[in-house]
Amino acid sequence: MGLLERTRKEWFILGIVLVIAVAKLEPAIGVKGGPLKPEITITYIAVSAIFFNSGLSLKTEELTSALMHVKLHLFVQIFTLVFFPTAIWLFLQALSVTPINEWLLKGAEIPFLSTGDGHTFQISTDNFYFNPPLFALYYFSLQTVGCMPPPVSSAVILTKAVGGNEAAAIFNSAFGSFLGIVITPLLLLLFLGSSSSVPFTSIFSQLFMTVVVPLIIGQIVRRRIKDWLERKKPPFGAISSCVLLMIIYTTFCDTFSNPNIDLDKFSLIIIVFIIFFVQLSFMLLTFLFSTRNNSGFTPADTVAIIFCSTHKSLTLGIPMLKIVFAGYEHLSLISVPLLIYHPAQILLGSVLVPTIKSWMVSRQKALKLTRQPKVPVKV
Repeated sequence: MGLLERTRKEWFILGIVLVIAVAKLEPAIGVKGGPLKPEITITYIAVSAIFFNSGLSLKTEELTSALMHVKLHLFVQIFTLVFFPTAIWLFLQALSVTPINEWLLKGAEIPFLSTGDGHTFQISTDNFYFNPPLFALYYFSLQTVGCMPPPVSSAVILTKAVGGNEAAAIFNSAFGSFLGIVITPLLLLLFLGSSSSVPFTSIFSQLFMTVVVPLIIGQIVRRRIKDWLERKKPPFGAISSCVLLMIIYTTFCDTFSNPNIDLDKFSLIIIVFIIFFVQLSFMLLTFLFSTRNNSGFTPADTVAIIFCSTHKSLTLGIPMLKIVFAGYEHLSLISVPLLIYHPAQILLGSVLVPTIKSWMVSRQKALKLTRQPKVPVKV
């Protein structure tokens, strides 16, 4: 594969690096109150555009065939939205005794987090078993990754590349994204702990207006222009990715314009290592759970389960963090693990596609042979 072709294929990851570099050079352009006015263009217009685009591109009419595989759906959604965040919470209990940079893992050095609009988040330490003040430093960022819903695209693309149950991957990615609109903010508030000063009403009203409403409008519009969309095939993924790059840019503008924030290289290396470890561990867990005897899952189902259960959405996650923690000065540092997790899941998935495909094909052949009736031997 040539350099130009590789660049075209990985343009979004390169775009993340580029916008972060530009934000470092000129942070004043994208800060709150700056020329781009991100408090309006990002908080409302860009986030709404992403979810309108998702509603417009989501082929919900094609998911009915996968609807009846209830056991698979339950496994994926419970693993993604219950087991995953709980396991991360337990993992952070262990990390609380390590000297990893507190801002990357927790994001706050004090129990009250000001959002800049008169509201504060209070980090609950009632359930911390190891050194509560130190554990409070390690809690935010990795926990936010665990609370995210599955992505709409990457798990489906990788499942299709392997030859797995694509219909199940489409359904669970779409259904998980819809669930995430409501469940992810609740998980963030549940696992991070909160005080009565958390603006529940304003958070969910903003989520409804910038996520749910655009998504519904997108679906309504899709029904009206379905034939045109099928004929023209607009680049929905590229559109959402470009808007997402704009959100990432303004988020890091806030970071680099704040002189009190320090992001050291050693902590970034540690975070990358932890995220790859978490990703591989969960992929192995889902493989073991879905291939045990009497699981009821086919090899093609297992492929969909591996990708859908372990992938986390950057497209949905960044806007949600922007809404839930609006005005919080360390928002970009909270976003760092999610920004790393996204390319990590694509990279690992792409690397493992040949291995998983080889396993699936061999497993399907073995199952086919065991199901063939034995031919009686003539004496």
